[in-house]
Amino acid sequence: MTISVGDKLPDVQLVKATGDGPQPVQSGDYFAGKKIALFSVPGAYTPTCSARHLPGYVEKADDLMAKGVDEIACTAVNDAFVMGAWQEANNASDVTMLSDGNGEFAQATGLTMDGSAFGLGQRGQRYSMIVDDGVVTELNVEEPGDFKVSSADHMLGQL
Repeated sequence: MTISVGDKLPDVQLVKATGDGPQPVQSGDYFAGKKIALFSVPGAYTPTCSARHLPGYVEKADDLMAKGVDEIACTAVNDAFVMGAWQEANNASDVTMLSDGNGEFAQATGLTMDGSAFGLGQRGQRYSMIVDDGVVTELNVEEPGDFKVSSADHMLGQL
């Protein structure tokens, strides 16, 4: 079942990429008590993700914060080392990287995609959501191959 607006996020382990190395976090704890702009990419360093998706959130970080967002987070079915390197390579210090290395968060939300045709295996779909104290208040899932509703600009219009 796919997560919907009004649902509480599933409580699974993610790994936060930090300057001190990977730090395990429970999603239930991480999202509690904050308003978080979360976006998911099929993979760090993939074309649309690197050229448009992440840069949009980096560019609009101050605007999102000014509209009441406490934190911006990105998740992908990549390991924390890749997520940390991607963050550094894109000067994305305003975006918290949450590794979903085993795809458990993607599976628990029902937002998976099969990228096997491209050698990617099972991944998380491209989407964005606003999460307020662990509850999804906005959910924007892209159609395959699209990049419209999960952008930082679209999210700004929802806040």
